[in-house]
Amino acid sequence: MFGRAVIRHRQNRDEAEKPFWISFSDLMTACMTVFLIVMAVTVVTMKDEIARIEKLTAITRARQTEIQQFAERLRVASERKYPNVTVDIIKDTVKVDFGADVNFMSGSSEITDAGSRFLRGYLPILLDAADSPLGRKWLKRVVVEGFTDTDGSYLFNLNLSLERSRKVVCALFAPPAPGEQAMTHQELEQMRDLFLVGGYSFNSMLPSKARSRRIELKLEFWQAGEKALFEKRPKPNLSDKPFGHC
Repeated sequence: MFGRAVIRHRQNRDEAEKPFWISFSDLMTACMTVFLIVMAVTVVTMKDEIARIEKLTAITRARQTEIQQFAERLRVASERKYPNVTVDIIKDTVKVDFGADVNFMSGSSEITDAGSRFLRGYLPILLDAADSPLGRKWLKRVVVEGFTDTDGSYLFNLNLSLERSRKVVCALFAPPAPGEQAMTHQELEQMRDLFLVGGYSFNSMLPSKARSRRIELKLEFWQAGEKALFEKRPKPNLSDKPFGHC
């Protein structure tokens, strides 16, 4: 009797445990399947992200290379006619320093007649570079930056630097002096679209006070894809807007 009872008890226990082990194995199989699916999706997503980063890196490198080519062309053209002009590239910004050809008296924003003629003489070089294939592709704007020395207060010099920048733009738009060639309407429009006025103070001093009272042009460039987005925006109609005078 006892033997039969024991045997019957083991059979019942085995039958009760069978559904549990079957369910557990199915659960493990399902978990493994889900894990493999997640891993596959992750691998595909990572490959797409890596490809996107590599493409963006290649575009960024190509952009930097083409900006350097643009700057080199501008440097050669500038120094060929105006040896005192220096063209430097800092990261993705190009700076044009006119040197001693455009300087100011201490505390003054007035440009000499010689300085004004120099600016109008140099402008076609810059506009020609801006109208080149690389210029049309990448050049975003030209910021005129006026600098001061350390004489005077901070706010005085901040306003003075802004006035110096403004006077440069005024000199560029001024009627040509005798012997100078007048700019075409297209060149004037090109200037209006490109040039902005920026103010600096004595935060960027040079060793000489006279050299510190200078003008620089800062050329800024579009980021990759930025120009295409900008061109989709509605543009104001400035065709009937007069250029004015200072």
